[in-house]
Order: sequence, then C-alpha cells, then structure tokens
Amino acid sequence: MLETTEHFTSDDPVIDWILKTVGHELRVALPLGLGKPVTLINALVRRACDDPSIRLEIFTALTLERPEPSSDMERRFLEPALDRLFGDYPQIEYARLLRAGKLPDNIRVTEFFLQAPNWVKVQAAQQNYVSANYTHALDVLLDQKPNLVLQLLARDGQNLSLSCNTDITSDLLRLRKDGAADFAFVGQVHADLPFMPGTGEIAQSECAALMTPDAPPHDLFSVVKQPVSLQDHAIGLHTSRLIRDGGTLQIGIGQIGDAIAHALTLRHDDQIAPLWAGCPFPHAERFNECGPFQSGLYGVTEMLVDGLLALFERGIIRREVAGAAIHAGFFLDSRDFYARLKALPLQERARIAMVPVSFTNSLLGDEEAKRAARPQARFINSAMMVTLLGAVVSDATEDGTVVSGVGGQFNFVHQAFALRDARAIITLPATRQGKSELTSNIRWSYGHVTIPRHLRDVVVTEYGIADLRGKSDADTIAALLEVSDSRFQKELEDKAKAAGKLPDSYRLPDAARNNTPEALQTWLGPHRDDHLPSFPFGTDFTDIEQYLLPALGDLRRASARISTLLPLMRDGVRGEPARREQDALKRMALDQPDSIKAHLSALALRGALRRHERRV
Repeated sequence: MLETTEHFTSDDPVIDWILKTVGHELRVALPLGLGKPVTLINALVRRACDDPSIRLEIFTALTLERPEPSSDMERRFLEPALDRLFGDYPQIEYARLLRAGKLPDNIRVTEFFLQAPNWVKVQAAQQNYVSANYTHALDVLLDQKPNLVLQLLARDGQNLSLSCNTDITSDLLRLRKDGAADFAFVGQVHADLPFMPGTGEIAQSECAALMTPDAPPHDLFSVVKQPVSLQDHAIGLHTSRLIRDGGTLQIGIGQIGDAIAHALTLRHDDQIAPLWAGCPFPHAERFNECGPFQSGLYGVTEMLVDGLLALFERGIIRREVAGAAIHAGFFLDSRDFYARLKALPLQERARIAMVPVSFTNSLLGDEEAKRAARPQARFINSAMMVTLLGAVVSDATEDGTVVSGVGGQFNFVHQAFALRDARAIITLPATRQGKSELTSNIRWSYGHVTIPRHLRDVVVTEYGIADLRGKSDADTIAALLEVSDSRFQKELEDKAKAAGKLPDSYRLPDAARNNTPEALQTWLGPHRDDHLPSFPFGTDFTDIEQYLLPALGDLRRASARISTLLPLMRDGVRGEPARREQDALKRMALDQPDSIKAHLSALALRGALRRHERRV
C-alpha cells in the first residue's frame, strides 16, 4: 500500500496515474450497485477502447441503468419524466458497449448479480455471469487477483466512509492489511452520498488516489418506486403475522418489501384489526402476531431499503445489538431515501451500522454472539416461482437465462435453518400476467431452482401462509395448493396426483376454493384509500402519472395480442369518459393525435382508463 495519497479533481489525470502506477494489465473490482464511481470507470473504459495495449477486466454486480422505453407508449410516459425520476445519472460505458455488441476484445466484464430483467437478451452478459452466493463473491473476486479497486466515497470533514458499499470492500481492505490481497484503492468523493460512521469509515491513507470533484459529477442513481397493488398489500398483511416482537428482521427492495413494512406500521399503530376482520382466506391461529412492538425489532440485512429505514424512523426497529438497531451490507433506493439518511443526526445514523455481508449474511465469525443477537429471526425474500414440492425459483429461467442472481437469498435461507426459532419466508404473487396468458407462479415442477426443496420453509401469497418446514411431500403440496390461485388449483392437484405425490382421496378444503382476485378486491378494496396506499413511502410520480400507471399496465398486457387490444380500443369509443381522461391524454401528448398511430394509441389508452375506473 502506498504511504501517501495522490489527490485529483478530475477523471483523466486519475486514469493517467492508474496506468502509470498500476500498469496496463488492470483487474478492476467495482462495488455492487450505487458505489460505482461512474465517471472514473467511464473514463477508464474509453481509454481502453482507444488503446488496445490496455487489458481491462472488470468484476462487479448490479450495474445500474436508466430505463430505455421499449414502446411508443412507454416513450410518451417516461421521456418527459426521466430526469425527474432518475436524475442525470449517466449511462455506464461498458454497459452501453455490451448492449451494442461493441465491447472490444481487450475489455471483459463479469457480474455475479444483474439488474433484473435488463440483461436477459444480452448474450455477452449472460455468458460472463458468475453464479455465486453473495458471501462467496469475495472468494471469486480474490481468485481473479484484483490490482485496482474503484469506489464512490462519502466525506465528513477529513473523514471518509465507504457509505453505501461496505458489503465486500470492507473485507477487501482488511485482507489487504493482513497481506492476503494487493491492490490500489482509488476513491471518488460524492457530496450527496450519506456519510455512515462506524465500520465503514476508512482512513484517507487507505486511498492510493482520491478524486474530489468541485461539485457532484452526477445525481446518485434513484430507484423509482412502483405502485403497491392490493395483491402486494395482502402479502404484506399475511407476512406481518409472522414477525415476533423483540425479534430480528430482513426484507428486500420492491413493492412487496414496501407492503410488509407498511403492514408492520399498521400493526404497530393498532390499525390492522379492521383489515383482518373481513379476510376471506383462512389463516392459521399459530400465525397471529398482531400487537404493537413493545420491545422493537433488530434489523440485519444485506440491503438497507426504504421500508427498513421507515421502520427505524418510526421506532419499530430499535432493539440494539452492539449499539446498532440495523446492520446492513449495502444500500440502494430513492433520492429521498439518501436525503433522509443523510439528514439523520450523526448519533442516530451511527445506529445504522454498515458492515460487510460476511457479517449480515453469515453466522461464521463470532458465531456465539450472532446467535444471541438474532432471536426469532424472520428472513423475508421474494421469488419468481415456487414448485409444489417447495423448491424456490428466484434468479433464472429453466433454460439458464439469468434474470438477476442468487445474491444473498440462499445465505438467509440457510441462516434460518441454522438459528433457533428462525424462519425463511418466501413471498410471491400467486399468478403473473405474461404477454399472452395468465400463469400460476406455483408450479408442479420447474427446470431450474435457486433454493432446493429440502430447505422449504414458509411461502406467502396473497391468499395466505403455507408452513412447509418439516412437512411431508404430500402435506407440502396440500399447503401450497391452499395458497394457490383457484383458477389453477385443479390442474396442479391433478398433476400431483398423477405423479403419485398426493393421495387420490385428497380434497381441497372448501375454505381454499375462493382464492380469486375478486375475493381479494372485496376484502381490501374498501380499505384502499384509508389504509393501503399505492405508495406507502412516497413517490416521485406526479398525481396524473400515478393515475395513469394502472391503465398503462393494463394496456401493455393487452397489447401483446390483437384479440385483447381491439376490445380495449372499442371501449375507447363507447361509454362514459374516465374521470381524468383528458388530463391523462394530455400528459401522454395524445389529446390531439396527429397520425393514425397516435389516434389508435389514444383510443386504446381511453379504453384502458375507462376499464380500470369501472373495475375500481
């Protein structure tokens, strides 16, 4: 490690220094997600493109990108809002080249987790993906002998912090100190990044080079919140019954994570009982945690998300372990999330301890203390599908196409079986609407799994909770049938019986035969305005954009087939206009269509708005 730190204020001199000091054979480690110093890596990639003598290998995960509209309707909706929603976060150059099929031979990019579903059709990304549990990614990286680590840093006076990405970098720096790794660490300060005290603080001397631009080079990447559906809220309400006061909590990002955090807030505020009163789906009395949080929860999670921060702000997460109410490995969320985190008094921010994932995702290392700290742990993760035998599909399709990655899901499931009184909770909607048809997310079998069936535990859909731990295959199938959508129960039951895994005498209980969207709407629809908002933790969408979102979703699904699109257009000609139809058309620049295509698009949108308004 160099004894002095070189200081810079712009990118190109840093690249000159790297090439002179580290050399032209560069094996670069980049943090997952937010912590990438985008302008630095872009400058390095451009230099390698111009100079074939530079061999650049990049190991990273979760390369973030602003969305590219894939249809005219998406373009009309997104383009006027892109900067407001995502800020001016720049395109990452190696990602652009990968998409275009123009990444030169002297640059190689390897990732162990992909931004879903951005890379499913990019062959180079699929071929260079490394399948690894999050806690094993460090070992994979070390095998590649990185000689350069680039990371975005936060500053408080003269102090530096790894901020959003202690996940692997903390252990890398420790290993370098112990002589088990040898690399140059180059940081770029970003003034908007929250300074996180504690384990993530590093001495300036850790940096061989430090770039401090005069102003933030770009906005931090902002995850745009998607509306939480009644389906999501139902999953959140069911899951809230599994969380023990005084226990331990992990949840992930996305609508279901938001729904769970919101349901826990309703429970804490003693507002959840009226929602349960009308529940048409059976729920076992043993899952009946519904009181306020007197002792509070402790959060241990690889990813710090808005829902966890909101629970911390409300005092629901407050049980401390070694002075911290939350231990997390990385964070990535909205700009509002970063601002709220940064605005916390330093003493409160210190109660959110950013640590490596070797701490959060594993019991190894001071195992006795971790076991004592994590009673009644509930590790909650989402899945794409679950088989009737209890295997979980979360990262890829059966032909090997990677949608995201294993990440830490396996780690937390394994942890749940290793800890006393812990549970691994898998959440998923019972169905999904594909381009051409509705399918069940509970399948008889599937050609790829992320979590094998011998680690089956708890599965939650909008129709209830299936407790699978220790159950026989037949009892597992029966439990999952009872939380499946009723439109698919008979087909699934028949396949299980044909395979000899379910007795011919089995009969689905009458109480589980009404698992339908209509029953869900009857239950939760009346509570939508008062207790179940579409955006429990706020949104950057304007009022009219929020109004448009459900209809645009319906229109996107209908557009897959002319047989479903034409009736929507007919609805756009007939009947009463929707309540805010003209405002919505104006926002989409379709209030005065100037072509046949625009006129047809306006008709389809009118129909989608009218249908949605009738439905609700």
